[in-house]
Amino acid sequence: MCTSALWLMCVSLLFSTSLSCYQCFVDVQDSLRLCWGHILTEHNIRNVDACFRKLDSIFNNNKRVIEAGRVGKGYDKQLKELLNAEILPMVEEFNNRLNDDTVYEERLQTAADNFIAAASKLPRVSGCFPPCGFQSAGAVYNCITCQYDSCEFPLDCPVKEIKVMENSRSRMWCDVPFHLPNDIEVIWRFAEEVKTQQVDQFKEVTAGVDRLYSIPSASLQHQGTYLCEIYSGQRSIVRLYYYLTVTPQVVAGHTELQEIFDLSLLPGGWLLPAPGGPPHFPLLPSPLLLTACLTALLLLLFLSLGILYWLLIPEQTSLSEQAAGDEGLEGRI
Repeated sequence: MCTSALWLMCVSLLFSTSLSCYQCFVDVQDSLRLCWGHILTEHNIRNVDACFRKLDSIFNNNKRVIEAGRVGKGYDKQLKELLNAEILPMVEEFNNRLNDDTVYEERLQTAADNFIAAASKLPRVSGCFPPCGFQSAGAVYNCITCQYDSCEFPLDCPVKEIKVMENSRSRMWCDVPFHLPNDIEVIWRFAEEVKTQQVDQFKEVTAGVDRLYSIPSASLQHQGTYLCEIYSGQRSIVRLYYYLTVTPQVVAGHTELQEIFDLSLLPGGWLLPAPGGPPHFPLLPSPLLLTACLTALLLLLFLSLGILYWLLIPEQTSLSEQAAGDEGLEGRI
């Protein structure tokens, strides 16, 4: 058992292997005063070591306590205030007084439950958003290390591919899923014709607060890698890369126009063979198209015959009437 002269060393050794919010926020001297009068009921002796083990069991090894302490940036002070509000009154009450271990068990467990309930109401954070960027707002307090867990991601984001047609509009947004400070500065840089993440290959294009970079009419000279770097103060927060590929309109439309031109000039639907390639076969119409064409031709034929028939009937009627008139005239003579 630790003697009074070694109490401070004992506390450090007991808590060094298993930390929690208690160790982070409660002073060692206050823990000594709290555990001074701890009595083992079974043996009716004062035992400070057993009190420290009880603190370790109720706070340090309690996952609910550790989880309740996972608050956002800046709220560790509130954690300390909440825990001290539960522990310090007990320190004053138990200092230099003997109390059974059952009393300690009940009072310490109640203090832990009250801390969990109050700490769980403090603001949480959404955490870290991979895969890149310095995300200080996503840091979460860790009661095991007594520090904020940082989002350990690289500043450089993966390169995003963008393909546009020549003379079309292109937009690039310097957007991130995590919260940004209010005092940001955005610098756009450009590396012509190459796909790279080497910062020394870029030249600055614009600087300000605008996170949108727009190209009204893309041309071949706009092809290359664009870098958007966001600063807060003098510190870089994130670097986003966009590789822009510009396709010339002549190349894009050449194949389709050439096919249309070949079909218009060559008889029988024959296509000019590609250099070194097999000859193209003539384009044969489908059975459905043939049926439609034949049907149209038959309808046209019947319509022409009908018109011809109706044109011939009046002429035959006129000739019959004229012949009958001539016969009547001859009879009278």
